[in-house]
Amino acid sequence: MRVAFVGKGGSGKTTMSALFARHVAAQGAPVVAIDADINQHLALVLGLDRRPEPLGAHLTEIKDRLRGTNPRIPSADVMVKTTPPGRGSTLLSFDDLATDPYGLTTPEGLRLLATGPFSEDDLGVACYHSKVGAVELLLNHLIDGPGEYVVVDMTAGADSFASGLFTRFDLTFLVAEPTRQGVGVYRQYRDYAAQYDVALSVVGNKVHGESDVAFLREHVGDDLLTWMEHSAAVRAMEQGRHFTLDDLEPANADALAVLRKTLDEQDKDWARFGRQTVEFHLRNAKAWGNERTGLDLAEQIDPGFVYGPATT
Repeated sequence: MRVAFVGKGGSGKTTMSALFARHVAAQGAPVVAIDADINQHLALVLGLDRRPEPLGAHLTEIKDRLRGTNPRIPSADVMVKTTPPGRGSTLLSFDDLATDPYGLTTPEGLRLLATGPFSEDDLGVACYHSKVGAVELLLNHLIDGPGEYVVVDMTAGADSFASGLFTRFDLTFLVAEPTRQGVGVYRQYRDYAAQYDVALSVVGNKVHGESDVAFLREHVGDDLLTWMEHSAAVRAMEQGRHFTLDDLEPANADALAVLRKTLDEQDKDWARFGRQTVEFHLRNAKAWGNERTGLDLAEQIDPGFVYGPATT
């Protein structure tokens, strides 16, 4: 299953991404975590002292690998972040993603990939979505199976909607603090997500008591799935002190279990996935892709390609 963690900057979505990835990995399931946030803090929270090699710096190599022998994509130069797979494209298994040469293995055995931060050459002239495009391409070409988990820490707030990446997931967890700002981001995300059948659940965070829970219930309603109480153990982890999942308060450990159970119960909709991949490719082609490449990128769509395990 593929899950995204989104929310207001400072809501704790990176910490929640890390805790959930560690929780699933600790139960013996294979996990790939991907840092697609501009701030690139996931490696630190997962206990690594360095970041993975940035995917955004290897976009041409990634494109060349994924286009394979697809005759509709003659070169990496005409492959954009939304280019869908077709017959001849290289489709990735979960194991392919987990052994990606640009990833690192964390102390707990899960794999981490990262888009990478801005480089000096990017400052003032490039947007971050060009780097996130590497993640979108990888997920577009991924054929994952049962019991395999891809956990993505997304950019903050509604900025996630600047590309089609937000539709690449089986479930999205929105991390919300019990504040007006936190639920404001939830409303904005909910309204955008509803237009594309994006499954969304809210995880309250930094909850101090029943009044905070009541506030979230009032403003989020049935979308509130569970919440994390204010945690001394998590604060210690964020300060760089030793941390294991056993240090978590029982209520917070239970909340992570609720997240996994909910994700496992989610149906994978390959038809929606394929339909929206094509939709966003056509939108991007019309908006900027055709002009940038000098081609009609609609021709990259293979009408005979079927998304899902039947293609492998």
